[in-house]
Amino acid sequence: MNTTELAELSNEALLKKSKELKNSKIINAVIIGFTVGIFCFSAVNNGFGVFTFFPLIIAYLIIKNSKNDKLLETEIQKEIKARNL
Repeated sequence: MNTTELAELSNEALLKKSKELKNSKIINAVIIGFTVGIFCFSAVNNGFGVFTFFPLIIAYLIIKNSKNDKLLETEIQKEIKARNL
């Protein structure tokens, strides 16, 4: 979404989008913690192997995707402040 699309959203839709982003941040944090836990458990039990690093790759992809969400969240917060919501 860009700023023109955010400006066209209604107040309710804008607040809903903000709430969805907060929920997705929590879900991303849980998934990242879970994958790091899987990595640690696998490394302790089986040692380091090829399949040990797959959870870390998944965590990296989620972190990389969350950077786009951070930019979108700042734009939404600017629009919310501009509308005095």
